[in-house]
Amino acid sequence: MVEGQVEMEAVLQFLDETLGTSAFPDYDGAANGLQVEGRRLVRRVGAAVDAGTLTIEAAVAGGVDLLLVHHGIFWEGLRPLTGRRYRRIEPLIRSGVALYSSHLPLDAHPELGNAACLIRALGHEPGDRFGHFREVPIGFTVEASGPREAFRDLVSRAVAGPVRLIPGGPPEVRRIGVVTGGGGGFIREAAEAGLDSLLTGEGAHHTFMDAHELGINVFYAGHYATETRGIRALAAHLAATFGLPWEFLDFPSGL
Repeated sequence: MVEGQVEMEAVLQFLDETLGTSAFPDYDGAANGLQVEGRRLVRRVGAAVDAGTLTIEAAVAGGVDLLLVHHGIFWEGLRPLTGRRYRRIEPLIRSGVALYSSHLPLDAHPELGNAACLIRALGHEPGDRFGHFREVPIGFTVEASGPREAFRDLVSRAVAGPVRLIPGGPPEVRRIGVVTGGGGGFIREAAEAGLDSLLTGEGAHHTFMDAHELGINVFYAGHYATETRGIRALAAHLAATFGLPWEFLDFPSGL
């Protein structure tokens, strides 16, 4: 290995093994792992939450060889590579930039995952596993103590943005389930697990009534805002392991 560059195959193997990519269940459109092949050597790594034209064009312009993302490019399923789908992929192929995506495997990781990193940003440690997808947990619980408004403010400082509180549970929070991104559907699981609160990114309209009827406080801190830490942690871990420079391509959606 030449200093400052690494074989792409070694990097991909490291990512797959670290994340347990092949064995982890996910939505069909996630297509975890290498999504677009690139050049043979990696000299610079980029990380982003979403694989959209904004992040892909920024990666190409920044001389990135490997772009790591949380949300990949195949969520629409089998579709012709025309229009916006073509405009996403064409710059990658033309420039030789590889694209690697990790959705639920990254959410769930106990050290590098979105939920674990968010909990540590709050000054706590992840507790029991929580938030199951096909019987595999992707989140954690966290123990807290204090008014729900104080916890909302703590989360707001951690994500550097507003947090919506649905006050469906007790005024004092004690046990909170944490699943990042679009985790509003875990309100029932939180209630069944004996938790008093759920911290996630966003949820559907009906979750307002769900929270009140099931007795759960819900903290919506933003899909994007709750999912920046995992991909940054993964890129930093990869870069430190192989001695590579990396950058975070930040395109916040505000959602």
